[in-house]
Amino acid sequence: MLKVLAISGSLRKESYNRKALQIAKKFAEEFGAEVSEIEPSELNLPIYNQDIQDQGIPDQVAKLKSAIESSDVILIASPEYNYSVPGGFKNMIDWTSRGGNPFSGKVGAIFGASNGPYGTLRSQPHLRQIMTALNVLLLPQPQIMIRNAAEVFDAKGNLIDSKLLEQLKTLILKTLELAAKISKKEI
Repeated sequence: MLKVLAISGSLRKESYNRKALQIAKKFAEEFGAEVSEIEPSELNLPIYNQDIQDQGIPDQVAKLKSAIESSDVILIASPEYNYSVPGGFKNMIDWTSRGGNPFSGKVGAIFGASNGPYGTLRSQPHLRQIMTALNVLLLPQPQIMIRNAAEVFDAKGNLIDSKLLEQLKTLILKTLELAAKISKKEI
C-alpha cells in the first residue's frame, strides 16, 4: 500500500490550501493509499541557521524528516506569497533537506489556491523548481491552480467547481499510479 504524506504550505488553519489538501487526501484514501498529514504550524521550526544545525538537528526537524522518509508520495498544497512560495514553508523545506535529503526519489503532487485571479500561477514554477532540486518526481499535467478561491469553496470547505474537482482527482490518481509503478506497490 502506498503511503502518502500531505503538507500544507499555509500556516493558517482556515486557508483554502488546507481545504484543497483535505480534498486531495480524501481522493488518495479513496484510491487505496494510507494518508498522513504534517501540520507545519505545529512544528514551530526556527529559521534555518547553520549555527543551530551545528548544535544538532532540532527534534521537530527530525520528526518531519522521518515522516517524509517513510512516505512514497508527497502532496503539497501551497499558496502564493509575492509570486513565490511562503517563507515559512520554504524554511521547512530548507531544514528538511539538511543532513540528507528525505525527499529524494519521492513522487509528488503540487497544487494551490489563492483569492486572486491567477491562483498560484506564479508560485508553482518556483515550487516545481525546488522539488526538482530535491529529486522529487512531479507530473507535468494536470496543474491545479485554484483562483478566486472564495468563490469555488463553500462554507464547509467543499470545492464546488466540478471541473477543478475533477482535475484535482485526476492529479491525485495519476500521481498515485506513477508512484505505484515506481515502487511496485499497490494503490
